[in-house]
Amino acid sequence: MTAQPEHHTVVPPMRTLAELRTALGVWGFPGDLQRFERELADADLDDLTRVRGITQAYRHRVMLRCDPQAMAALMRSTADVAYELGQKTAERNAQ
Repeated sequence: MTAQPEHHTVVPPMRTLAELRTALGVWGFPGDLQRFERELADADLDDLTRVRGITQAYRHRVMLRCDPQAMAALMRSTADVAYELGQKTAERNAQ
């Protein structure tokens, strides 16, 4: 088993809704901040499970955007991923 390369990701603070809004404005994917605001406005704020789900989903999107390995994986073409899966399937079938 090979050692995984170490990478340190700098993630902006997102402990409050204000910090999350700032992070989405800087690090979010295009339209994230507007969608976050719309989803939050449409949610029943007494439904803490729903509000938590919304905030966690958008925090995760910022964390993805801050992770170079995650962004590299997202940028791979469908053909590249399909080729890799085909290779792995062929290797398993050959065993």
